[in-house]
Amino acid sequence: MPKDSGIGASSKRREDVRFLTGRGRYTDDFSAVGQVHAAFARSSVAHGKIRSIDTTRAAAMPGVLAIFTGEDFKDVGGNPAGWYIESRDGTPMKEPKRPVLAHGKVRHIGDAYAAVIAETAAQARDAAEAIEIDIEELPAVVDMRKALEGGPLVHDEIETNQCFDWGWIEANREATDAAIKSAAHVTKLELVNNRLVPNAMEPRASLGEYDPGTGDYKLTTTSQNPHLHRLLISAFVLGIPEHKLTVIAPDVGGGFGSKIYHYGEEALVLAAAKKLGCPVKWTATRSESFMTDAHGRDHVTKMELALDADGKFLAIRTETLANVGAYLSNFSTATPTFLHGTLMAGNYTVPNVYVNVKAVFTNTAPVDAYRGAGRPEATYSIERIIDKAARELGVDPIELRRKNFVKPDMYPYTTPVGLVYDTGNYDATMDKVLEIADVSGFAARRKESESRGKLRGMGVVSYIEACGIAPSNLVGQLGSRVGLYDAATVRVNATGNLSVMVGAHSHGQGHETAFAQVVADMLGIGEDQIEVVHGDSSKIPFGMGTYGSRSLAVCGSALVRATEKVIAKARKIAAHMMEAAEDDISFENGAFSVKGTDKKVAWGEVALKAYIPHNFPLENIEPGLEETAFYDPANFTYPAGAYAAEVEVDPDTGKVQVVAFAAADDFGNVINPMIVEGQVHGGVAQGIGQALVEGCVYDANGQLLSASYMDYAMPRADDLPMIHVDHSCQTPCTHNPLGVKGCGEAGAIGSPPAIVNAVIDALNSGGIKVAHIDMPLTPGRVWQAIQAAR
Repeated sequence: MPKDSGIGASSKRREDVRFLTGRGRYTDDFSAVGQVHAAFARSSVAHGKIRSIDTTRAAAMPGVLAIFTGEDFKDVGGNPAGWYIESRDGTPMKEPKRPVLAHGKVRHIGDAYAAVIAETAAQARDAAEAIEIDIEELPAVVDMRKALEGGPLVHDEIETNQCFDWGWIEANREATDAAIKSAAHVTKLELVNNRLVPNAMEPRASLGEYDPGTGDYKLTTTSQNPHLHRLLISAFVLGIPEHKLTVIAPDVGGGFGSKIYHYGEEALVLAAAKKLGCPVKWTATRSESFMTDAHGRDHVTKMELALDADGKFLAIRTETLANVGAYLSNFSTATPTFLHGTLMAGNYTVPNVYVNVKAVFTNTAPVDAYRGAGRPEATYSIERIIDKAARELGVDPIELRRKNFVKPDMYPYTTPVGLVYDTGNYDATMDKVLEIADVSGFAARRKESESRGKLRGMGVVSYIEACGIAPSNLVGQLGSRVGLYDAATVRVNATGNLSVMVGAHSHGQGHETAFAQVVADMLGIGEDQIEVVHGDSSKIPFGMGTYGSRSLAVCGSALVRATEKVIAKARKIAAHMMEAAEDDISFENGAFSVKGTDKKVAWGEVALKAYIPHNFPLENIEPGLEETAFYDPANFTYPAGAYAAEVEVDPDTGKVQVVAFAAADDFGNVINPMIVEGQVHGGVAQGIGQALVEGCVYDANGQLLSASYMDYAMPRADDLPMIHVDHSCQTPCTHNPLGVKGCGEAGAIGSPPAIVNAVIDALNSGGIKVAHIDMPLTPGRVWQAIQAAR
């Protein structure tokens, strides 16, 4: 029977009460006494030299209090990249300064060069439009190949558009080349991971405050990791003493990665608040979000897969151009390298892998981690080329995968790209997805579709991802400039209920529910007795936030360790209360008892005693019951699974309809099955969006052609089928106390190649020999491919 509480139960998300009744509190809902408003003047050209900025007319407009330009920030620091990457030849990556406001040049559409502070938001916007700027427009470069072949320089001072030329693992290069040269068969494929706009429900927003009496700053902002924002602003951008800056992230309406990073608007409102002596607020318009939120993906990859005569994989070689846009965002250098290249062996026993990535500056918005962050790009490349190889060899693509899977008796398994998989069973997830997708009935469904003039196809993929990036000592060697641990504090109140402070932050994952389930299960008390506190750097221990499906694996593990410390101390108190030896005390179902006797004290009694220590042996027991733990994982976690997509294609119009989708995932132990199912649904929806409709497009001059929902298509309810989710194939993680692996990004990783494989299968079933179509597979693209094949 399903559990009704604690670990493994589908407890309803407690936070949904406020979200669904309109009582959530987001950054834009906060107002401070005397607040004023900021608006930004943004470049209408993709590349240009700033000759002059005239603010005279704007400054005289009603309500205007101050105007800032890049000149005001030329002597402060820049926003740094979070990972340092070296090129294959050992040279350091190019890291041009990313200023608070553009100074000297503008480098992409929407690049902010001035900010107006006014009494109302409307007055600020009107004045921003009145700022007169003289820009010498320069040729822009958008295409990565042209950028590398001598196109206009995005940053003159670094004398190149190449950020780095990275090879992984360089020692594998010769062996990989040799294996490909001698292989019985080599499949080649060039493909595109299309650029995406995150499009969270809540736009970015910031409220900056300054107290001249204490010198304290407070930033309320849309953040997935408040402590990182505080660290970057303090140490690198504005130089505010860290203990004088509080960063608060209230409810966050979606992030998908785009709210991990520090943006210049956050620094601006803080600097303006100090200068003006009043709070300064800014909320992005949707147009600003399209132009300035960090975009995702944007890779062009050449793949080679070498196989022997029996279909065993011998080698994978890749060459990728990764667009980082006009400036380096905080995780932009990690995403195409260590979050992408290290996954290029997939679930397979391929002995030789070599990955080359060239990161390229262009006159486009910065590109950074977006749901999946490198793993979707790797999985798409691998799973597309395997399907193409199967078609070239005339073999079953599922059996080709099975032949090359890492098998359960091979763990721990070290891949040729440096990861160590601890557990998994890829045959089991493949078996499960074939069962729930009803593959045995597919032939009949295909025949029925053909009777209506439609082509039906099925695409099956297997994926693996790396979550909970760790450990700190390893990622430090690989170039990370931060640690990747997390922290939790468990505070037991005198009446027995708890406040739990966590370093992770929720932007839709259900932390307030899942974290409470973990602690309730350990203590044997009701989930309603536990409050989860997050998002306020003045209240929570220093944590690294939420991204990379790390919340339970890392922060949840810190929570377990802190709770274990609480139980250990409570056991001492219970032993004292019952005049027994500590080793004789057992704890279960919310009560302490003396083994072999009927002596027992309830959790609440022990909690109260902790705060009324009238007769404590103070040399052994301190008053109070509160503990903190930091947890630094020993390894990544490795969620994996198999997905099956079924589509119908209209050969006359090229329209694709996804008619069925099945997902079988191995997430290790599952804390809340309902939350897990919702996370997979959301990820699959985003993956279908990437596969079929979403695509961020710039023209040759760097103008953003998809800057609104009129031009950027988001998946709608009628684009999605019922999604059949299964997570029964569980191989628990071996190196965290919960045995969890992470579920937040899987759907977005496995679904794009499943959809594309299904469309290619559908076309070929109708005799239309198409090998590949780049995403998004819009009706126009599919129709053009059909015509070219005919």
